[in-house]
Amino acid sequence: MVDKKDDKSAGQKLQDTLCLQNKDLGTIDADLLQKALPYAEDYKLFLRNKTEREIVDYTLPIVKKFGYKEFKLGTRYKPGDKVFYNNRGKNLILVTMGEKPVADGVRISVAHIDSPRLDFKPSPLFEADEMAYFKTHYYGGIKKYQWTAIPLSLHGVLVLNNGKTVKVRLGEEPGEPQFCVTDLLPHLAREQMTKPMNKAIDAEQLNVLVGCWPFKDDKASQKVKLNILDMLFKKYGIIEKDFLSAELCAVPSCKPMDLGFDGSMIIGYGQDDRVCAYSNLMAEIDTKDQEYTTITVFADKEETGSDGNTGMRSTFFRDFLEDFVSVYGAESRHVLQKSVCLSCDVNAAVDPAFPEVFEMNNCSFLNRGPVVSKYTGSRGKYSTNDASAETMGFLRRILDENKIPWQVGELGKVDIGGGGTIASEISVHNLDTVDMGVPVLSMHAPMEVVSKADVYMLYKAISAFYASAYVKD
Repeated sequence: MVDKKDDKSAGQKLQDTLCLQNKDLGTIDADLLQKALPYAEDYKLFLRNKTEREIVDYTLPIVKKFGYKEFKLGTRYKPGDKVFYNNRGKNLILVTMGEKPVADGVRISVAHIDSPRLDFKPSPLFEADEMAYFKTHYYGGIKKYQWTAIPLSLHGVLVLNNGKTVKVRLGEEPGEPQFCVTDLLPHLAREQMTKPMNKAIDAEQLNVLVGCWPFKDDKASQKVKLNILDMLFKKYGIIEKDFLSAELCAVPSCKPMDLGFDGSMIIGYGQDDRVCAYSNLMAEIDTKDQEYTTITVFADKEETGSDGNTGMRSTFFRDFLEDFVSVYGAESRHVLQKSVCLSCDVNAAVDPAFPEVFEMNNCSFLNRGPVVSKYTGSRGKYSTNDASAETMGFLRRILDENKIPWQVGELGKVDIGGGGTIASEISVHNLDTVDMGVPVLSMHAPMEVVSKADVYMLYKAISAFYASAYVKD
C-alpha cells in the first residue's frame, strides 16, 4: 500500500510547514463530539442557574465536596490545599496551592457570571388598563426587540425590613407561571416596522406582564395590582415597600437545550460568559500536583462596565491576594508581576447570514476550538488590554505542546463596532493578561449558541494552562 503522505507535492508539504491552518475539530478528531457529551450535559445543568447569586450558590456545595475549605486570614496553606473565598454571594475565588512558592507567581483565570437581562426598577409594580406589570431597566447590551413575546422567569432576592433575605426563582419548574413582555401585532405595526431596529421598542415598553385578574373587592382601587401583591404576600411574605431593597430581574425561562440534528451545539441563555466560568471551574477542580498555585475568579458586573464592589474594578481581588500571599512574606504586586492571567470571555463566531461584518482572516469560527483574542475594544483599540507578544507566545506554546486546536479572533471588522472584556480591568494590576474563550452565535440574544466541542476544548486549554510549569519570560 502506498503511503498517502508521499503523494503530497513539494508545494503541499511546504504549505503544511509554513501556512497557518485552522481545521474543524471534527476533522481533527472524529470522536471528539462523543468525548464532549458528558461534559456538555453537566454544563447544561450549570447553565440553569441564571444570575450571579445562583451560580455562586450552585458552585459552593460542589467545591466543598471536592475538598475546598473557606479561606482563613493568616493561614499558611501547603501544596495541594484547596480554598475558596466568597465575596457577597456574587464573587467566588478558588485556589489550589502549587509546589512553587507564591512569590514565583501564580496562574490566574477569570470569567464573569453576569449576563444581559431585564432588571426590575426599585418601584416596579404598576397597573394599566386592568393589567399588572413590572417596570424594568435593561442590564447590559441587548437588542430590545428580542426580549418581547418570549417566556420569562423571575429571579432575585428581596431584603425585608427585619433583615431577612427572601429568594425568588419563579417560572423555571413545570407548572410554575411564566411571564412576558408583549409586542404589537403586525396588523397595527405599520409605523413601528418603519423604525430602525433600535427604535422599534422603547426601553420604557419593556414591561413584564404579570397578571390581569382583579382582587374581589368593589371598594378597592387598582384591584389587579392588589391581587398580585396579595399573592406575593401569601407566597413570600413581602409587601410593596420590600421592592425598594431588592435585586430582581426577568430572564428567559427556556432551559438550555441541544441544537441541531447532530446534537453538536447548545442553545441557552447566559452562555456569555458562563460557558467560560464553567470551564474555569472544572479545570480548577481537576488541578492537582501542579507547579504553580492556581487562582480561579468568578466576577460580576462585566456587562455594565465591571463597576461596583463585585466588579473587577473593585479591589476585592487585590485585597484577597494581599491577604493570601502576605503570610508567605510576599507582596501582591510582586506576585502579580510574575503571574499570567487568562481573561476567559467569549468572542463572536462568524455567522454566514451576516458575512459583511466579519473580516474572515481574523475572526473565529464555531467548531474550531478555543479562540484567543490578543485584543478586544473598539475602533482604534480603545478600551482594550492588547496582550503582549510574550504573553501570546507563552499561551501559544502551552496550547500547541498539549495538542489543543485553537484559533485567533477579533470582534468583527475594525470600524463596524467592537466590545470589551474584563482583561482591561485585570491587566491594570501590572499582570500579563490575554483573552481566551469560545466562539458564540447570537451573542447577547436571549438564547445563545455554542459548539459542545469548543466548550470541551476550552476546559482542556485552561487545564493545560494551570498544569504548565513553563516559566514566564
